[in-house]
Amino acid sequence: MLHTAIIGWQELWPIALVLVFLFGASKLPALARAAGSSVNEFKKGLGGGEQGELPEDSDSSPDAKKSEGE
Repeated sequence: MLHTAIIGWQELWPIALVLVFLFGASKLPALARAAGSSVNEFKKGLGGGEQGELPEDSDSSPDAKKSEGE
């Protein structure tokens, strides 16, 4: 039978305790912000940016419109 590895609170509190000892309580919020922003940048890279945003090499870019009007 296949068992999935789900981390519960029993496993998380020792990990959190070790993180506090390694980095200190004052550095943890900065580390969490940095991790969150890196995850967001990674998702943007995978998805090609936010929805509604045009790709840079699209024909409807502002540079392409300038060259058409000249």
